[in-house]
Amino acid sequence: MPKEKKIYGLIGKNIDYSFSKKFFTEKFLKLNIENSCQYINFDIDNLDGFADLLNKPNIKGLNVTIPYKESILKYLDEIDGEAQKIGAVNTIKIDSKGKSIGFNTDYIGFKYSIKKFLKKYHKKALILGSGGASKAIIFALDELKIERTIVSRTDKIGYITYEKIDSQIIKNHQIIVNCTPLGTSPNVNACPELPYNFLTEKHLCFDLIYNPKKTKFLKMSEKNKSKIVNGYEMLEVQAEESWRIWNY
Repeated sequence: MPKEKKIYGLIGKNIDYSFSKKFFTEKFLKLNIENSCQYINFDIDNLDGFADLLNKPNIKGLNVTIPYKESILKYLDEIDGEAQKIGAVNTIKIDSKGKSIGFNTDYIGFKYSIKKFLKKYHKKALILGSGGASKAIIFALDELKIERTIVSRTDKIGYITYEKIDSQIIKNHQIIVNCTPLGTSPNVNACPELPYNFLTEKHLCFDLIYNPKKTKFLKMSEKNKSKIVNGYEMLEVQAEESWRIWNY
């Protein structure tokens, strides 16, 4: 690792596919700072070595992805108010004193990218998945004053299971957000188990996945004339917000 460069990076597991490294490498080229900044994938099996990672020379900022958005919190020196409420962190700033501060920019990206598609009849959302990614979506929907129901694979208080999703639930939830990894390349034939035939042109189906551009979830939704949106713009917005946080 070149000591003279400011180091940014992504913490996650099996992250070769990641958007972040390509995005920031291209950004550094556009800003003509590729000789002073570098973005690295830190693909780790667990967070045991997180403290050692923070001690590496010139670490200035990190992004966090699956599966560490929730478990990373206890390793940080400080957590921003919004990230604390959400219960998940996807951005870490390392300040001049070496203190690690956690933020969540996922909710900002989601809120920005879905807002332009919302109609008056989009009153309730069905959130597929209950992990760290869904927590940011829940926070954003709460800010947008949109009611939500969370779907989990297991039967838990406050959630419903996929088996309980029927025509009435689909009808009552005009927004459906896939927060699961189902359908991510290379497993492009996977998708959440839903009664897609009950979707209509009034439904807005949003997939946090960006690779492929059109997941099976989105294809099945589009087949039933629903408006579809993938997660690419959300990722761009959250990445730019990460960059702003690292540099303010």
